[in-house]
Amino acid sequence: MDAQSRGRADGIDPADQWVLNPHTGDYELRLNHSGGDSDTPSRTSGARVPHSREPVRDSGGGRRGTTRDGRGDRRDPARDDQDSPSKREVPGQRSRRSANGARGQESSGPAGRRSRKAPKARRKKALMWTGGVTAFVLVGLSVGGYALYQHFNGNLNTVDVGGAGNKNVFDNDAPINILIIGTDKRTGKGNEGYGDKGSVGHADTNILFHVSEDRTNATALSIPRDLITDIPDCKVKQPDGSEKDVPGTQNVRFNQSLGQEGRNAGCTMETVREITGLKVDHFMMVDFNAVKELSTAVGGVEICLAKPVKDPDSHLNLPAGEHRIQGEDALAFVRTRHSFGNHGDLDRIKVQQQFIASMIRQMQSDSTLTSPTKLYKLADAATKALTVDTGIGTGTKLASLAQELSKVNTKNITFTTVPVLDNPAEKTPVTVVLNPPKSDALFAMMRDDTSLTEVKSKKKAAKGKQDALLKGPKAAAGDVRVDVYNGGKVPGAAQATVTWLQNEQGVLKSTNKANAPAKAAKTTLEYAPNQADQARALAAMMGLPGSAMKKGTEDAEGLQAMVLTLGDDFKGAGTPITGPAKVPADIQQANADKAECAK
Repeated sequence: MDAQSRGRADGIDPADQWVLNPHTGDYELRLNHSGGDSDTPSRTSGARVPHSREPVRDSGGGRRGTTRDGRGDRRDPARDDQDSPSKREVPGQRSRRSANGARGQESSGPAGRRSRKAPKARRKKALMWTGGVTAFVLVGLSVGGYALYQHFNGNLNTVDVGGAGNKNVFDNDAPINILIIGTDKRTGKGNEGYGDKGSVGHADTNILFHVSEDRTNATALSIPRDLITDIPDCKVKQPDGSEKDVPGTQNVRFNQSLGQEGRNAGCTMETVREITGLKVDHFMMVDFNAVKELSTAVGGVEICLAKPVKDPDSHLNLPAGEHRIQGEDALAFVRTRHSFGNHGDLDRIKVQQQFIASMIRQMQSDSTLTSPTKLYKLADAATKALTVDTGIGTGTKLASLAQELSKVNTKNITFTTVPVLDNPAEKTPVTVVLNPPKSDALFAMMRDDTSLTEVKSKKKAAKGKQDALLKGPKAAAGDVRVDVYNGGKVPGAAQATVTWLQNEQGVLKSTNKANAPAKAAKTTLEYAPNQADQARALAAMMGLPGSAMKKGTEDAEGLQAMVLTLGDDFKGAGTPITGPAKVPADIQQANADKAECAK
């Protein structure tokens, strides 16, 4: 028996057993669909009723069904192994079974009829289910109970990326970086006619989704597939459990970081880190089928065309104006690059950003949030379409990640693209290269966890507290003692920094300690309270941000030195590490909360 009929002899969709009560704003279980029961959902938090086998009516006039256990709700024989709480919640909110199969204690609702909640309050509660650029593939996981989680687990494909990712779903005290990869793999019914039939699946569409540490904002950074870059060495886990070393390569397109030479998504994650200095925690990969299935499961995605489009390559053929697209039309829309702007990949990226933003808004609409059936279908389609790393490779882990991402308000999600220039090495430019002044500044903002939108948060207060560590008296350069470690990606950075400190800054008591015990995403300066004046002096020389300052709790003794660990954000001796407070001018931005017409 499949998950849709598991636990129900009549094969009723499990999502259909849960409906929204407009008076309470809660999802409630419709336990029986037989003719003897009312179409009105069972009350889940009403007053207790006397023992009786006669039908009872609630205060609203709806028939409550025959009581079997001293309560107004009829007990479902398939659920007799469960406790009898006075309040039932949506399956995804119930306590999950422990190892021995027992359920945790569920809280009881207050007696008596609940007061009506304002529509705004109900919507606010519903919106907590979704949010973030990946919510369009994750939110439905909140619908299911244990059986549905098992069903979704069976849908997922996973890849072990080894040390390239995060073994935990997320860290509570750190930002989250998720790489969303859309491949050009053309397997599946109806996809044979699209381009290269033999493609092994390259990194065709790439979005690095950075969620801030305090979860108030997010940046969705698109990385062009035609960006010329260096792909680092990487390890690929083989089917038999062994590891294969795949050598890196220089001066090639970014999309070759996946598929080429047997590289997996872990290699793409390492390439992103090489470019941006940001360690990627997890990846989610989808192919052509995913776009068709997800857009259909959500009930279509609204788009706007500033002009009519007829593209024989992508097969998109639509008049100007607003449309709701799904399936083949949705795939054609995100694939077309000959219909908008300068007919290039950068303009296609903007169209894809608009599509994803619209899908987020559709997911947060009342028509989706109040439909358990639609949420179930979306979760089922999403998990079938997704390939993820083992760190988030179960329905439970994905749901946990989705709940964390749902904390981000869509008005604080900013889409942007890596700043690039036409490749000067090509007579007729086809590929692009980084625009260092702008790209370095943007990457630095993301590493510093600086929002691209103005947000009010506790983090601003925390940042102010950290920046205060930079204020105060500074020691003379000759009095600064520091040991320098290299935890970043610049070879010889520790020695280069010591040489610069001694020759250019007069910090003669600086020592090269070679490589750090582990890689570091960000540069840090560890110091004791009685070394604060030395720390401020060194921070001023190197342009360290307040977030790099790690003040200890005990004073240093004797000639003990501070510890400077250079991270991936270190670009070179004498180059300030501090990122800008605002986005550099002319960097493309789009807000997930606003609809735009493709031009």
